[in-house]
Amino acid sequence: MQAFWDSRYQAPDYAYGEAPNAFFAQELAKLRPGRLLLPAEGEGRNAVYAAKLGWEVTAFDYSAEGRQKALRLAEKAGVALRYQLLDIADYIPDPESFEAIGLCFTHFTPALRDPFFAKMVEALAPGGVLILEGFHTQQLGYHSGGPKDEALLFSVPLLAAAFSSLDIRWLHDAVVHLDEGPFHQGPAHVVQLIAYKKPQPSL
Repeated sequence: MQAFWDSRYQAPDYAYGEAPNAFFAQELAKLRPGRLLLPAEGEGRNAVYAAKLGWEVTAFDYSAEGRQKALRLAEKAGVALRYQLLDIADYIPDPESFEAIGLCFTHFTPALRDPFFAKMVEALAPGGVLILEGFHTQQLGYHSGGPKDEALLFSVPLLAAAFSSLDIRWLHDAVVHLDEGPFHQGPAHVVQLIAYKKPQPSL
């Protein structure tokens, strides 16, 4: 899969555009900037948007081509990113180190996804927020992008179970219109999640 993403990101144009994911951008703009984690960030569109808002951005991906394009996009925008070349399986978070985490179309096999989601909960600081948008299992009936394997897709019950330890404020599926570069175009069935880590009880 790493070779697949390197090949996709080698093209001069940005595979998913230079603008951020609309749901992520909408929700992040409501928050006071702090430390933000963006795993599997690809070409950097969400990271650059967040950095322009004043967030201290840490991003990672295992595609060297994606990282290079993200750093070029950041230079063009006049912002700085901390962008690591890293596989999600090898990521070990510092506990409670991020005020926000953005997961935009981060789809993996269940064997990778389940421990990865647990790491995301661990990485959130108390009061921190997780913002997620991904393709629903019913996306298989659409032609606007995403994996073609149902095991890699999301549902409301799946995400409710995965993030049950968080305070889930929003968890819905919907059909939206994507306009994110050549590979995310047209009607799409997505799941959206906003969940907060509960503060530690005072003694």
